[in-house]
Parts: sequence; structure tokens; C-alpha cells
Amino acid sequence: MTVTLSVRALNRATLARQLLLAREPITVTEAVRRLCGMQAQEPKPPFLGLWTRLDGLQASDLHAALHDRSLVRATMMRATLHLMTGDDYTAFRTAMQPMLDGALRVLGDRAQGLDLQEVVPAARSLLETEPRTFNEVRALLQEQFPDVNDRALGYAVRLCVPLVMVPTEDRWGFPRTSRFTLADGWLGTAPAAEQAIDELMLRYLAAYGPASAADAQTWSGLSASGEALDRLRPGLRVFADDKGRELFDLPDAPRPGEDVPAPARFLPEFDSLVLAHADRRRIIADAHRPSLTTKNLRVRAVFLWDGFARGIWETEYKRKVATLRLRPFEPLPQTAVDELTTEGESLLRFIEPDAKEMVVSVAEED
Repeated sequence: MTVTLSVRALNRATLARQLLLAREPITVTEAVRRLCGMQAQEPKPPFLGLWTRLDGLQASDLHAALHDRSLVRATMMRATLHLMTGDDYTAFRTAMQPMLDGALRVLGDRAQGLDLQEVVPAARSLLETEPRTFNEVRALLQEQFPDVNDRALGYAVRLCVPLVMVPTEDRWGFPRTSRFTLADGWLGTAPAAEQAIDELMLRYLAAYGPASAADAQTWSGLSASGEALDRLRPGLRVFADDKGRELFDLPDAPRPGEDVPAPARFLPEFDSLVLAHADRRRIIADAHRPSLTTKNLRVRAVFLWDGFARGIWETEYKRKVATLRLRPFEPLPQTAVDELTTEGESLLRFIEPDAKEMVVSVAEED
């Protein structure tokens, strides 16, 4: 008989794998490996996402891992920028290519005249010479391919040439306009020849399971996710959710009880946890999900209490005063406000170490 897992059971299982039931005393590289990457559409959020998951994180820890190349920031799942270990990038970048090729369809008529057989080698040649910003890459390619849309040239290179972003000494590791370089030159090895989708799905379950085939596809962007999970079925546990949908999981993965305490936590903008499932009720209620993204598709920062997203948060820094504002979806009990205030003050000390005053306030419910 198939065991049914409640939404709360799925919440606790996922939080355990996401290092959100207790801060872990592990390195940033090990944490990113266990999370199977962190969305890094902007450079700052991974610093905050690791702070909320690790015991005693210092910003210098992440800087060091970026500069020693054990971590890289590069295009991966869903054709978005992610922070990955160098080993995982090498192992799984090839698995992403069918999805990345498909993403070129958004170019539409702008792709007229675009020949990847010519553009990709030309781009590699430019980037072998030195790291370059995409503004530079587009301009140089436009000289070689004057009849092709410059944005189409840049987008094709971003998707079809394995690249990593070059870290700097900027506070959050990268400047607003970063330089890119060839991944094989930066890491000293080319992406694996095999797609390794099965291994990627196992790693997804370790970080986000139990999960359905639709969940895995939502996280990865890979249409082949369901086929891979079917191949892996003999070695997996199979559960059902409260709607009867099939969920896959690793046999020995943590699935703590529903009553395990979940501490107050702050997730940054674009955190992978709120994007990793088709059914996101294990983290955010359907009623609140529209509040998760802005009109221009920014993924808002959310705070967790008792394991679930209870609202969004934002910070402000003026005149040496660091302020964190909570915007709850619904009224919060005083216990939640107290726990979130204590955690929020610690977060402010990490974000604004020079502040003379820390303020956590609760705004009107959205």
C-alpha cells in the first residue's frame, strides 16, 4: 500500500534537506553541493541563503570558494544563473543543453540569420583571449555577423557556450556587469560528455524530495525528468501526496515527523526552495503564491515560521540604521513576531555590519 504524505510531512522532509531545520557546521562548498545548486540570478541572494542555513557563515567563506573555483556562478537549471560546485557544473552542464537549446525559441524572428555552427566557435575564440562582459561579446560578434540581431547573438552564446562568471572583490562577489569566461578554461576540464540526467534526478531528490516528476521538471526545466525517474523507480521509495499524485524519494533520505520544530528563517530573493516544485504548498500556500513574484518577475524574499512562508521581507539602510520590514500574508501570533525579530536582527548584523541600530518592524498584512 502506498504511503500518503501530508503537506506538513513534505514540508519537514524538504526543510531537513535544505538545511533549514538547524544551521549546519559545514563548508559553503558542501552546502551548495547538498542543495544541488542555488539560484543566483543576482549575486547577493546566495550569501543570504547560505547565512540562513550554515553555522557561523562569514561572507569571506563564499568569496574564498568563488576565487579558488570550488564554486562557480553560471547558467544552469531553467536557463537561469545558479551557484554550483565546480564538480557539479562539470557533471551536469551537458544535461542542461537540450533545455538550453529549446530556450532559443524565445528569440523568434530575431534569430534570423543566426547560425550556431559559426557563432559558437567565434564566441569561444573571443573568450579564449580574455574574459569579457556580454556587452563586449555582443559588440565583437556584431562586427563578424553584422546581419544578425546583436541580442540574439548574445543570448545564443549565453545558452550554447559553457561559461562561468569571473568573481571579483566586490562585496557580493560580482560587479553589476560581470565578465564571463570559458568554463573549461576556468575549471581546467570540459563538461562531461554524458548527460547524466539520472544522477541529476537523484541529486534533486536528495535536495528537494519527496517529489513528483512534474516537480523535477519544474526545477530543472528538463522534459526528460519523468523518464529518468521511471528508470530509477526500482531503487526509489514511492509515496503519494494528499491529492494522490506519485512522489519519488531516496530510500534513506530524511523524512522527519510532522511535529519536528522548524525555526524562524529568512529566505532571500530568488531562493531555489520556493521555485523547486510544481506544487509549492509544502512551502507556500496557493493563496499566497501570487505574492511571491513581482510584475517584472522578481522572486521576492520570504520568511518562514513553523516551516511555511508567512510573508515577504525587505531591508533598508539609512543613516547607520538597518531596518528589516516584515510584510505578513496574514496576522502573526506574538510568538512568531518574537522569533522573527530575534532572527531578523541577526540577519541585519550580517547584511549591514556597520549599522549602529537594528530595527525589525511588522507592516500591515498584504
